[in-house]
Amino acid sequence: MTDQELWLHARHEISIVELSQCSGLSESELRELVECGALSFKRESMFAADCLARLRAAVRLRDDLELETTAFALVVSFLQRIDELEGRVRELSAQVQAPQRR
Repeated sequence: MTDQELWLHARHEISIVELSQCSGLSESELRELVECGALSFKRESMFAADCLARLRAAVRLRDDLELETTAFALVVSFLQRIDELEGRVRELSAQVQAPQRR
C-alpha cells in the first residue's frame, strides 16, 4: 500500500508493517512506542490510520532535533494530544456557530 492509496481516517486501520513502510519507523521502533505508551494498537498489530501523519511529523522533529527515544515518545504523545484538543475545539466551534433551534 502506498501513501497515496491510504486514506487517513480514524475508523480505518493500518497494520504495523504498513505503518512502518509509510512512517519511516521500523517495526521495532513502533513496538517501542507502544511499550512507552506513546502509541497504541487499535487491535492486535493494527493501528488507527490517522496516526500516520502524527508519526511522520514526529520523525521529522526527531531527526531535526536528534531526539532520544524517550523524548521522541513524548513528542508522539504531545502531537496526539494536540490533535485531540484541536478536534474538540472544532466540535465546540461547530456547536457555537450552529443556529439555535427552539
